[in-house]
Formats: sequence, C-alpha cells, structure tokens
Amino acid sequence: MTRLNLTRPAVGCADYPALAERLKFLSNDAGEIAIPTRNRPKQAEQLIGGGLYFIIKHMLMGRVEILRFDDRPDGRIDIVCRLPLQRVRATPKRAHQGWRYLSACDAPPVIAEGDMGDEFPPQLLKELSALMLI
Repeated sequence: MTRLNLTRPAVGCADYPALAERLKFLSNDAGEIAIPTRNRPKQAEQLIGGGLYFIIKHMLMGRVEILRFDDRPDGRIDIVCRLPLQRVRATPKRAHQGWRYLSACDAPPVIAEGDMGDEFPPQLLKELSALMLI
C-alpha cells in the first residue's frame, strides 16, 4: 500500500516560526493537534503515518505526522497529528481551499533545523527552488 500525504494552507501564518508557534499552542499534553475538516478523506487508511504538509505563501514549508481521523460531535472530522513540526525543503505549491492529496514521491524531504531556510526570505526561497538550486 502506497502511503499518501495531505497538503493544507496555513491560513494566517506569515512564516514557518509563526506556524510552529500556532501548532505548539494548539497541541495537547500528548503532543497531538486536531485539525478540523468537513469531510473524511476517501483514502484515509493510506494517510495514516503519512504527513500533513503546510503551505505558507505558496510554498510547502512544514510537516507533521498524521496519526488518525476522529469523528466530532458536530459531524466534522479531526485530522489528528503528532508534533513536532518538521521543516521541509521549501517547494512551490499553489494555495487551495481545504486539503489535497500529495503522493510520497512528490513530497519534499525533511531538513534539519538551521539548514537552508532560516537565513533566506520566502521570496528568495521560492526563486531558488524554482531554479532547482535548493
């Protein structure tokens, strides 16, 4: 079975540190976050163990691991993920509403904190990535 991932815009986050702070604030004592969505993905079983990749300013910037999907009393679904947020190689990605599938072969690799990313502004990261220099 091929593992899938999801992409989701990080609405209101200006940069990676803002996203990290938001997710830390939303996490419970077990280091889990619940991200509400309207519909359960049809391929939910393939997403368990995959990643939820966040789009900031038209770039994939961070990832958390998907643990499970929980039903909510209001009929919506929680995408339950585990922290820590991992920085990924900045990769251009158009923003969209809700979530979209991302295959494992199209997912950007995780990079270590302090490697490429902290030093460069988002626009420069976008241009370097488009030129396939990072």
